[in-house]
Amino acid sequence: MARVGGQGGSRRTVLVALGANASIAVAKAVAGVVSGSSAMLAEAAHSVADTMNQVFLLASLSLAERDADEEHPFGYGKERFFWAFLAAVGIFVAGAGFSFYEGFHRMFGPHQEESAYAIVYAVLAFSFAAEGISLIRAVRQTRGEAHERRQSSVGYVRASRDPTTKTVLFEDSAAVVGVVVAAVGVGLHQATGNQVFDGLASVAIGVLLVVVAFALGRDTRQLLIGEAASPEERDAIRTVLQERSEVDDVVQLLTMALAPDRLLVAARVDLADGLTTDEVERASSAIDEELRTRVPGVWEVFLDATPGGERPPRS
Repeated sequence: MARVGGQGGSRRTVLVALGANASIAVAKAVAGVVSGSSAMLAEAAHSVADTMNQVFLLASLSLAERDADEEHPFGYGKERFFWAFLAAVGIFVAGAGFSFYEGFHRMFGPHQEESAYAIVYAVLAFSFAAEGISLIRAVRQTRGEAHERRQSSVGYVRASRDPTTKTVLFEDSAAVVGVVVAAVGVGLHQATGNQVFDGLASVAIGVLLVVVAFALGRDTRQLLIGEAASPEERDAIRTVLQERSEVDDVVQLLTMALAPDRLLVAARVDLADGLTTDEVERASSAIDEELRTRVPGVWEVFLDATPGGERPPRS
């Protein structure tokens, strides 16, 4: 899969998000402690979880770059899927869990006077600006990658195997929405004196984080357990094989994502009768080269010639 800026672009996106979330987490935590707002404390937990997730994603980029070895002959590309899955778990446990706790404690616990509204609103404004900058960076990279693949941004995000930019995009989108929700909750609490609004805002932030964690976890789980190439990629691979005069039929096609930009392709083909050993070797080399040229992301290709009478069920 071709990507604008490659891992360098993803690394820059994560670094921007890391810097934003680290500074925001400190500011939100201070404001939450000073004011006593559960919504602010929930947002602080949210930003702490996001900060740790960006650390995970940065680590995954470095770990995934290791060369293949005897123990991992297909490389370490799935490190990126593993650490992205941990990031989803972190969002659910650290972010959503703390937000629910703070929200329900605020709604059903003893009444607490809230103060320092000016500090709260100042921190929320700073958070909105910082999270917005990080989100814009992620959106720009996503649009660039989608344009390169001639897809809509929404379609690209759904189909993309790159968990890094997708995680940052989802987290920053949730962060911007969370800041707005927190501001509404604090504002209603200030206007009515009812702390339930503050607690409801915290619970709403928790629900938002659960949704984000589920979406990210679902996508990375599929990649971890061996997701195939996209339908468009499989069609392109099959077309390359079927266009070769040496191939009578594609008996079986198996694919798997080894990394965001690496595909394993294994094809069982029925070759034309009468081919010599040299012709089979030349055809195999030509097919390998053509697949890598016409289907970006194809990294390893295995071809198996099977007589027509011994065909397994079609994939």
